Amino acid sequence: ANTALHMQIAEDRGYTAIADVDIMDADGGMEIPVTGGTHLTTDLVGSHLQNYDFCMVLSHFKGHAMGGFGGALKNTSIGIASSTGKSLIHSGGTETTGIGLSTSAIVFTETMAEAASAVYDYFDNGEKIIFINVMNNISVDCDCVANPSTPDMHDVGIFASNDPVALDQACVDF
Repeated sequence: ANTALHMQIAEDRGYTAIADVDIMDADGGMEIPVTGGTHLTTDLVGSHLQNYDFCMVLSHFKGHAMGGFGGALKNTSIGIASSTGKSLIHSGGTETTGIGLSTSAIVFTETMAEAASAVYDYFDNGEKIIFINVMNNISVDCDCVANPSTPDMHDVGIFASNDPVALDQACVDF
């Protein structure tokens, strides 16, 4: 819910012991354009995104209640969004708070794709971004669920691509 809590969780999980941790919306957000969006005209991302000239999206591929699965596209859109941006994506561009519980899965996935496209475009039309999906401990539930179902699918491996749609499709196919 806030930067201090996010940083504490990063410390509790050992991330700060092995790397610098940057909470991208610690100092607010910034807008990046969405080209041809139906639900969004801009994507609200953490303002620290402007400090990066390259992005690697590392995702744990798994199920997701609203999107069916979570991988490169979900983490590019939701993961890089500011707090307000996350609400806009979850609500199909209509709410700046909350998680859009009344939003249809179709509208959510369309809005998520628009936000992911904006991030992809921001990094020189995909020239400066790469996507990696890890397919292990796969559950039907997202990591964001407080008590996810026990992983019940076989570990598959690690997939990578500079095309997030092809990457997520390959993971779904496996």
